[in-house]
Amino acid sequence: MVARRDELKAPPHPGEYLREDILPALNMTIGALAKHLGVTRTTLSQLINEKRDVSLEMAQRLGQAFGNGARFWLALQMQHDLWKAERDTKIRVDRIPWRESEAA
Repeated sequence: MVARRDELKAPPHPGEYLREDILPALNMTIGALAKHLGVTRTTLSQLINEKRDVSLEMAQRLGQAFGNGARFWLALQMQHDLWKAERDTKIRVDRIPWRESEAA
């Protein structure tokens, strides 16, 4: 049986990933990671507790610190945001009919 789109689990917020996987694996505190990243403990705590989204600057810091690049962190945030938006917004736009041969 295929799950309906609404029944699928939300992609994790990047803060959840940091809180549940990365910090425990590194045995690192929020304060220690904040210091390493060059941000305040409050800023990082808000991200980890999902009160703040990953900004471009934070994505760059995390990407450099963990060696996985800013795109990884921005993609996590985008997937989370898009999943929420698809369920929370009521935007409905009719599709414009066109043929493949007319595409640019």
